[in-house]
Amino acid sequence: MYNLKQMTAVMILFNCVLLIFAGYAIGRMGHIYGGHLNAPHHWIYGAMLFFPGVVFSNEIIFLMFSFGLGLIISDLKDFLNLKLWGIDNVEIKKFWGID
Repeated sequence: MYNLKQMTAVMILFNCVLLIFAGYAIGRMGHIYGGHLNAPHHWIYGAMLFFPGVVFSNEIIFLMFSFGLGLIISDLKDFLNLKLWGIDNVEIKKFWGID
C-alpha cells in the first residue's frame, strides 16, 4: 500500500493539474468575454504567480505556480510575442485553443 508521504505527493500533483486547468479556463473565459478591454494581457498575471513558484519551494507557492502556468498557457501567443497591453480581436469565440 501507499504511505502517507506518497499520498500527499499524489494529492499535490492532482491539485496542481486541477489548478493548471482552472488557470487555463479562467484565462480563456477572460479572453473571450474581456478581450475587448484595453487592459493588460492575462499572461502577465500568470507570470506574477509563476515566478515565485520557481524561486520558492513551498506547497502553496507551487500551487500558485500551477495556476500561473495555466494562465500563461491560455494566452501563449501573446506571451511569445510579448504583448503587454491592448485589445484582443476575437473573431471566433472558442474555449479550446491557445491565443
